Amino acid sequence: MTKQQELELKKLACKARMGVLTSTHGAKAGHPGGSLSAADALTYLYFKEMKVDPADPKAEGRDRFVLSKGHAAPGLYSVLALRGYFPVEDLPTLRHTDSYLQGHPNMNTVPGVDMSTGSLGQGVSAACGMALAAKYKKQSSRVYALLGDGELQEGEVWEAAMFAAHYKLDNLCVLADLNGLQIDGPVAEVMDPGPVDEKFKAFGFFVQVIDGHSFEALEAAFAAARAEKGRPSAILLKTTKGKGVSFMENNVGWHGKAPNDAEYEQGMAELTAALEELEGETV
Repeated sequence: MTKQQELELKKLACKARMGVLTSTHGAKAGHPGGSLSAADALTYLYFKEMKVDPADPKAEGRDRFVLSKGHAAPGLYSVLALRGYFPVEDLPTLRHTDSYLQGHPNMNTVPGVDMSTGSLGQGVSAACGMALAAKYKKQSSRVYALLGDGELQEGEVWEAAMFAAHYKLDNLCVLADLNGLQIDGPVAEVMDPGPVDEKFKAFGFFVQVIDGHSFEALEAAFAAARAEKGRPSAILLKTTKGKGVSFMENNVGWHGKAPNDAEYEQGMAELTAALEELEGETV
């Protein structure tokens, strides 16, 4: 990845965060905190890592992505819109009665969504099924699943991990967004799933722990995951809940609350200033 490519990804991630604010403000509901923490990983996946084509979202040989933490739909929708799956102008219709962009991803209505999710733990299980199917079909496609760290409290996640290791799903890459906060408070206080790295290793995964906001680290981790053979991969992303919006960062109250008009204006002003700074950079 060149410095120019990295700069473009940073700009796109900033725009994705603006889309999160725009959609949740328009809905007067939603989950901005975990969408913002995952924005960099989602941006890298759709603009650099995955083999996908917005003009043919159901292409048989495409890579698949499953948002296992389905409540972070505003983040996924924003990146899908930027990638060209549907108009960015539709983001403010999030959760509206007549909108195809509902509060959790729906594979039957949203172009680019590969799995309907929302019940935590089920998405990664579906991703395992997709990866095994690709193996049976002798396809080269890869499957990616993004989980929240609160979601790691679900037993189904570890059943899926056992399945993935047993079937040697080296075409599966699980990402865990470790922002440390869930709806009821700090993850470590509600029900500590740690040590997450040692647990995934014990279940037979190739494990990497990285800065989830570094595109350089994301590039290296995904390359290593692709090169790993005979076992599934887990990339543990150290992130900040609400990343990019000062009053949302590390604030559990923004797990599932939409910004009001004043908060929206402040957040957008901060992100606009960040984007203008990036656009002024030369490499």
